[in-house]
Amino acid sequence: MQRQKVIIRTSILGILANLFLAGFKAAVGMLTSSIAVTMDAVNNLSDALSSVITIVGARLAGKRPDKKHPYGHGRVEYISAALISVIVLYAGVTALVESVKKILHPETPSYTTVSLVILAVAVVVKILLGLYVSATGKKVKSDALTASGKDALNDSIISASTLAAAVVFLLWGLSLEAWLGAVISLFILKSGVEMLRDTLSQILGQRVEPEVARAVKAAVCAFDQVHGAYDLILHSYGPESYMGSIHIEVDDTLTAGELDTLERAITDKVARELGVFLTGISVYSVNTTDDQAAVLAQDIRRRVMSHPEVLQLHGFYLSGRVIRFDTVIDFSVRDRETFCQQLTLELAKAYPEYQFQIQPDTDMSE
Repeated sequence: MQRQKVIIRTSILGILANLFLAGFKAAVGMLTSSIAVTMDAVNNLSDALSSVITIVGARLAGKRPDKKHPYGHGRVEYISAALISVIVLYAGVTALVESVKKILHPETPSYTTVSLVILAVAVVVKILLGLYVSATGKKVKSDALTASGKDALNDSIISASTLAAAVVFLLWGLSLEAWLGAVISLFILKSGVEMLRDTLSQILGQRVEPEVARAVKAAVCAFDQVHGAYDLILHSYGPESYMGSIHIEVDDTLTAGELDTLERAITDKVARELGVFLTGISVYSVNTTDDQAAVLAQDIRRRVMSHPEVLQLHGFYLSGRVIRFDTVIDFSVRDRETFCQQLTLELAKAYPEYQFQIQPDTDMSE
């Protein structure tokens, strides 16, 4: 709830600032017949609308889970970020069309000292607003807020360019308004495409942040009974909502009751400290009574890891004459099954007295 309040408060500040700037820039654009300044004002209006969408998205994302959406509504923030990207793209297309019209039918701008001061103030305001909104967005992990902050910083560059064009016109009488408007529109379009690309990547489902994965594994491995944590899979249901599963290595002498106690303790610790809900914890057994297992494990690990395609070997267990383990294979390997078969044949030749069961794993997290 506190995160939602911060997002809404920051967005309201963005709305007020952008409406203020849009009004002044529109007035300057009309008084000076400057297409670049006018397009900059339109861009400020699109920023204000983006902040409105951010507020609506934050409110909807904060709704409690219900029967139809048991995992909550956190992913609404990704949709709101996508809408903001579309608005930015629309603003860019509109600006480009108007700029081309002015290139074909040019008008001579007429600047005043007051208009230049207003433009200079706009640059400063946009820089301060962009830094604040962007920093707040990163702090509360809001993609929409972070995108708005980056957009504001981009706008400060655009406004500074517009101011520079005005100075060039006053000093040398060279009008770059329409051409600068076209450049600004392309800049806006590029920003919109990048924002949309990043947002769609979130919606599609991308790799969890390395710091989150490391924190979860560290919390799990903090238990004395856990020898290693692997195969972490996390699904994001919003910027601060993760659910998933993990494998842990434990002694093969632990009883079902001891495992139950351990798994409950791990689930509680990770949820309480990191806000990550582990809905499943699977077990890899570690040989504790067979001394030969440790020797075999060391040599087999050396052989397997000599292949650059293999990123990790874990879950090694010797059961009679059967050796089983998992390998994390790089995404560059297209035919994972064939690769594992070749690896199995290689080990079978080196250890003909054993059978090998190799499970290919995907590099899902850090």
